[in-house]
Amino acid sequence: MKGDYVRKLILSDVRTDGRTLGDFREITVEKGVIKTAEGSAVVTIGKTEVVAGIKMDAATPYPDTPNEGNLVVDAEFVPFANPDFEPGPPTDVSVELARVVDRAIRECHAIDTEKLVIVPKELVWAVHIDIHTINDDGNLQDAASLAAIAALQDCKIPKYDAEKKQIVKELTAVVSSGKSLPLQDTPVEVTVHKIGAKLFLDPTVEEEEASDAHVTIASTEDGSLCAMQKGGKGSFTTEELMRAAEMSIEKGKGLRGALG
Repeated sequence: MKGDYVRKLILSDVRTDGRTLGDFREITVEKGVIKTAEGSAVVTIGKTEVVAGIKMDAATPYPDTPNEGNLVVDAEFVPFANPDFEPGPPTDVSVELARVVDRAIRECHAIDTEKLVIVPKELVWAVHIDIHTINDDGNLQDAASLAAIAALQDCKIPKYDAEKKQIVKELTAVVSSGKSLPLQDTPVEVTVHKIGAKLFLDPTVEEEEASDAHVTIASTEDGSLCAMQKGGKGSFTTEELMRAAEMSIEKGKGLRGALG
């Protein structure tokens, strides 16, 4: 019954918390929250809370990109964030969330990976982004994307000893080189949900459960689209996708402003 009630409200351009269909809940971004990480950030959207941490290590480059650094994105849905989340290996949902975040960063070339080479074709910096849910009250995808980008902005490259061929550490702490990651763009993901013919942003958990379909669209600083991922059993018309893209680009400007 709750789902039917939520659907009825959305179809009438009404939401339980008083927002319009295009409104986000209050957003906060705090960087540098994990002192043992090379970069970190916690993002809240309403009651939804996600933390992202970055660790870097020296690694062998991928065979198809021998002169570029590596990027790995993982996500974990911890059980205390939502009673539907279960302990154990990553689920299909958490894997997809990580892949969608990864795709936006890669497709817009947010990181100048060629500047992460230590020894050409032999050794590069690998950037590991770990995303953890703290509380799920809907729209984890957009919160995770924002947290990952904020963590990248906060990230400092470790100091590397070329003679010893290892990262410099003092006791258990990694020594920072003081150099920031070479960032070229700030991709932001905005997920547009659909109920009937109505499109809306930043759903609560109840609104997500009632949603027919959704599409996550990533845009760059200049307003270009760089990635898109559709989900849910429903479909979007061409006109609806165009509207969704416009909504994502426009709302992305505000989300990018929250990064500081």
